[in-house]
Amino acid sequence: MALIAPRVTAGLPADDARNLARSLQDSDDITVFVDGTVHRLPDEARDAVVDLLARLGRGETVTVSSVEEMLTTSQAAELAGISHTYLRNMTDRGEIPVEYRGTHRRIRQAAIIAWLESQKKKQAETAVDQPDGNDVKAGQ
Repeated sequence: MALIAPRVTAGLPADDARNLARSLQDSDDITVFVDGTVHRLPDEARDAVVDLLARLGRGETVTVSSVEEMLTTSQAAELAGISHTYLRNMTDRGEIPVEYRGTHRRIRQAAIIAWLESQKKKQAETAVDQPDGNDVKAGQ
């Protein structure tokens, strides 16, 4: 999955920034139009858009980018349903990719989900390969 490069937008000219700031002041109704169609944004998206507009209204330069969720080893272990130590050992062996932030390990949530999917697949294959124990030999 490719991440889209961050987009940097310079601060608005002073007049535009003042007009935008004035429009946002004490406003609870933020309406978004796309190709003439009104869209109601979920609260989280609305808050992000209002924050972006408020920053532009203050004349700030803003950067918009995506953030892939990075987990601590404790969070990743909990998500995977395994011990923290077992997870650290798997990262040491290269079974799960890890990134370092200073001396701290960070693991992409997508890596844990991919590992969980591979475990489910292995379990399903093992279940198909093993007899169920209900076979009765002839003459018994």
